[in-house]
Amino acid sequence: MNTCRPPLAVVVKGWPRLSETFIAQELAALEAAGHALEIWSLRHPTDVKRHPLHTQIKAKVNYLPEYLHEEPERVWQARAVAQQLPKYGEAYKIWRADLRRDPTPNRIRRFGQACVLAAELPDEVLGLYAHFLHTPSSVARYAAIMRGLPWSFSAHAKDIWTSPDWELKEKLSAAHHGADFGATCTGFGARHLQELADTPDRVDLVYHGLDLTRFPPPPERKPRRPYDPIHFMSVGRLVEKKGFDRLIAALALLPTGLDWHWTHIGGGGLSDLLQGMAEDAGIASRITWRGACDQPEVVAAMRTSDVFVLPSRVAADGDRDGLPNVLMEAASQALPMLSTPVSAIPEFIDHGTHGLLSEDSPEALAESLLYAARQPQKLAEMAGAALVRLRTDFGMDPGIAQLSKRLNAMLQGS
Repeated sequence: MNTCRPPLAVVVKGWPRLSETFIAQELAALEAAGHALEIWSLRHPTDVKRHPLHTQIKAKVNYLPEYLHEEPERVWQARAVAQQLPKYGEAYKIWRADLRRDPTPNRIRRFGQACVLAAELPDEVLGLYAHFLHTPSSVARYAAIMRGLPWSFSAHAKDIWTSPDWELKEKLSAAHHGADFGATCTGFGARHLQELADTPDRVDLVYHGLDLTRFPPPPERKPRRPYDPIHFMSVGRLVEKKGFDRLIAALALLPTGLDWHWTHIGGGGLSDLLQGMAEDAGIASRITWRGACDQPEVVAAMRTSDVFVLPSRVAADGDRDGLPNVLMEAASQALPMLSTPVSAIPEFIDHGTHGLLSEDSPEALAESLLYAARQPQKLAEMAGAALVRLRTDFGMDPGIAQLSKRLNAMLQGS
């Protein structure tokens, strides 16, 4: 029996997560492309459900100590092992410089997790690959320095826009033991990171795309008439950057003669606040809160809805969406889309061609919702164009091929 461990260690913040299907999709595709990998997660799962895709991934999952005080013996043993590694002193020096600029418990935890990762990584590992450029990349970077291994990352949204420039620059600099390469899923994010990198070619634009083999063909939709009841739906965590507070305010502005219902899918910390907003606005009876759902449940809801709404905006701390996969999932079901021109969303949706892009004020959103209700034929045409664009320009295979090429070069030291 072959007991060799895979050469690629993948560092993630939490595994599995319902809200991060793009990571599961990518790892499943990398395995299908021939990559052997192991997953190292900084946190244990909090979602009760999981997507069917998670069960398809063969990689072994290892959990690092989520909080150092919970596994003190493991942490201290790992640090003793890590201190014997030739490059431990170098990693420690870099971490101390980071800690001076970011004196937080999280920064201390990152180094402790990195010591465990460096100590427990099997000898067969030739490189590390982290999803998200903030905490997971810090852990991967410190551990990679200790072990003398290359590392790389995939960046998405919050990790780009809420990290300080000094940290991004050092993670993108060879002089500071930066990443061998980085991938990010939007042109908007790629341009920002390329400007911060010591060489722009250190960062690739790799759209997530969508593995259309995992989705059913779009349903035959019954044509809506302008004054028929309309069913809006949204999928997304109940957090500030998703803009659902403004959507609730917009729904409350719709004319009384419009027969509408809105279904929300997703968890999140603002649930009580937003449900209270709906009650105060007198529209709670028109809203269904379904909570976290797995992907088959999401797709089933998309197939029976009339318009998909995602009112993304920039949060107070700078956090924002990249290009949410859920928009591509909606397009795969020929579901008309209403969103906002935030971040990379216009890279997929041209306003008036593939869907509607609205400003995120309640008044503007209400106007767009009403337009969507009153112009069903135009919305259907946009949904058809979005489906064509998805199939033509946002398939998953080109991005996986580019990422696989980069990973192979990193593991082979070329």
